[in-house]
Amino acid sequence: MEKIKYKRINKGKYKYELLKKYSCKTNLPENLIGVVVGYIRLKNNEITIYPTYQWDGASGPTWDDKTNMRGSLVHDALYQLMAEEKIDKKYRKNADDLLYKHLLEDGMNPFRAKYYWIGVRAAGWIFI
Repeated sequence: MEKIKYKRINKGKYKYELLKKYSCKTNLPENLIGVVVGYIRLKNNEITIYPTYQWDGASGPTWDDKTNMRGSLVHDALYQLMAEEKIDKKYRKNADDLLYKHLLEDGMNPFRAKYYWIGVRAAGWIFI
């Protein structure tokens, strides 16, 4: 698993900016394509997020740390694709499940990771 490179920016609603391109496989259909020009590309079951992309880290009553930064980056990018109607909102659970997978891979306690998953399942629709 590739680590992400980012910096803290605190610009308006965004707290972080990606410094190096990041790509990973998703759990979305192979033929699904979504693009936010210059920032996000979803194609062939892989999401690529480009430098200068900004996101707010983990949302809700929590804190940002090394176990949730990558997951929050990918989750926010997928939610942005849905919010901008680049992909259908029916893929929200896929995005939430991918977040959970990344949290565990990055060393988050399974109980805390499940708490995140429950939170995005319950309230994530608000953001898209």
